[in-house]
Amino acid sequence: MAQSLGESRGTSEQKPERRGFGATGVGKPGSGNFSSSLSGKIFRNRMTAFDDLAADYDQDFTDTGLGRALRNRVWQQLDTWIQPGQHLLDLGCGSGEDACHLAKAGVQVTSIDASEGMVQAARRKNAGFGEQVQVHHLAFEALVGTEHVLGPFDGAISNFGALNCARSLPDVFRAIATRLQPGGFFLACLMGPVVPWEWLWMIRRGQFRQSFRRMRRGGVDWRGLHVEYPSIGRIKKICPPELKFLRVRAVGAFLPPTYFEAWTRRHPKLLKFLERAENRLGSVPPFPQIADHYLVEFQRV
Repeated sequence: MAQSLGESRGTSEQKPERRGFGATGVGKPGSGNFSSSLSGKIFRNRMTAFDDLAADYDQDFTDTGLGRALRNRVWQQLDTWIQPGQHLLDLGCGSGEDACHLAKAGVQVTSIDASEGMVQAARRKNAGFGEQVQVHHLAFEALVGTEHVLGPFDGAISNFGALNCARSLPDVFRAIATRLQPGGFFLACLMGPVVPWEWLWMIRRGQFRQSFRRMRRGGVDWRGLHVEYPSIGRIKKICPPELKFLRVRAVGAFLPPTYFEAWTRRHPKLLKFLERAENRLGSVPPFPQIADHYLVEFQRV
């Protein structure tokens, strides 16, 4: 797999001038600071759910045994693409764990998130990298219709369901495609609609009405946010022609969601077994289709 990816990963020798968010902001001449001008229009009363979660996010997810195992599934594929000196876009960066991983590999990272709490957490975590990691309070919608700012990038990543909160996935996918250089990659890790692990958890607790909530047409409302759970088939349909679908892998088919953390702590050998099964079979149907998350891989053509 790594060899087939590497054969098509080159970028042009003469790269267009990059535009990022420096100390003075970016945009068309005279536009002022794009990040500041949009924040009040896009974020007010929108992301308080993740603001509330930011303080304990690493403790409850990132630093747990299951959280590390699940993130490693994404990093295994991410690491086949990255090279020192690349410039990547991190969409919905959360607490900045992926940006930190990329920066340690010598990658320049531009991260965005709609949650002010997550942005502050990501900035603290990556403060030691200086200008190598820039974190901005921006929602996905800020990228739509503003092709003159941000990019071009050698690749982009959106991890652990951030895109499930996008208001219009087709628009966001098109906006990402316009910012990738030819040959650049896009890894999108989304929450899927069919999750037997979640059914088991909910049904055992008598929460029958919630068991199949991800399969509801039109998505669900959660803490003031609207969340959709697109199937892999739908993602393929809305993908613009500039993004070539390469492959998909499960991120949480054998490995359970992190609310099973206490159970897996009591059974560490079982966790290792499930992790091995995920690594061996996670790309084989139907496991991506029944995973808590699935990782879709695209390349800009």
